[in-house]
Amino acid sequence: MTPDDLLTFLAARGGQEYRVTTLLLSGRGKKARVRELGEYRLTMRGNAVLACGPSDQPRQLSQGEFHAVFGSYTFGTPHATGVLTDLGPLFGTDGGAEVT
Repeated sequence: MTPDDLLTFLAARGGQEYRVTTLLLSGRGKKARVRELGEYRLTMRGNAVLACGPSDQPRQLSQGEFHAVFGSYTFGTPHATGVLTDLGPLFGTDGGAEVT
């Protein structure tokens, strides 16, 4: 998955945290190798991405900053962690449900 694909995936699921493995492709042909660089937990809120890596230090990145940091990598399949950081869509008045 490319960085653009991942941002699109996260934007459609804003507020939900996903765990992804960062991959670095090197070499060509028979000598091509894929190296796992680490696992990141990513959440997209609005236009910002909250990234928490192997050091366990969260960083908020704009989409441009995300591309600057992760632009040369590819990503494994995202897996939901079950953590929701934004419950607004569940309790908003647009959904027809009213909280009293």
